[in-house]
Amino acid sequence: MGPRLTIEEKRKRMMEIFHDTMEPYLLKELEKIGPKQKGIVSQTVKDVVQSLVDDNMVRCEKIGTSNYFWSFPSESALKRKTRLQDLEKELALMEAKQSELDSAIEQALLGREQTEEREGLVEELGDVEALWNKQQAELRQFEECDPVRMNERKKQTMVARDAANRWTDNIFIIQGWIRDKFNMDPAEFNKHFGIPADFDNL
Repeated sequence: MGPRLTIEEKRKRMMEIFHDTMEPYLLKELEKIGPKQKGIVSQTVKDVVQSLVDDNMVRCEKIGTSNYFWSFPSESALKRKTRLQDLEKELALMEAKQSELDSAIEQALLGREQTEEREGLVEELGDVEALWNKQQAELRQFEECDPVRMNERKKQTMVARDAANRWTDNIFIIQGWIRDKFNMDPAEFNKHFGIPADFDNL
């Protein structure tokens, strides 16, 4: 028994079967030819052939109830040539993109060379940013006394007071209606509904 073949060796030998004979085969035929001529274990022939079909190196067509497999040298060479052309186009695009990026990097670096003046300006910028952050923190401490915010709060307070007085008036209206309808004393009404004695408009 010879050395075990790698999957690539099996694929190469299987392609030799197709290219040497230039004939279509049934899978059963390949499972007989593979072990005899190329030393490919018959149980692995199906997987090898399928991997070649998946990579478009071998064609498979169903004729009637049977699947026929074939690959001609000219067809394989044409596919390789087409693949090579595609890869060359992709390489050219990538090289052009890299050239663009290199150019963009060079442009971005113009005027940003590390000089003493630049280092000084960067340090000064850091000091200014630190000062600005400190002043912003101090400003936040005085937000409560901001005149604009105080006026806004006054407006909101007046709106809330008016709303509270409307509800108070509504309660007085209900209180008066119940007093007239059921002859109930206002103090009794207040006691019944948990309304304090000093309840009044704000």
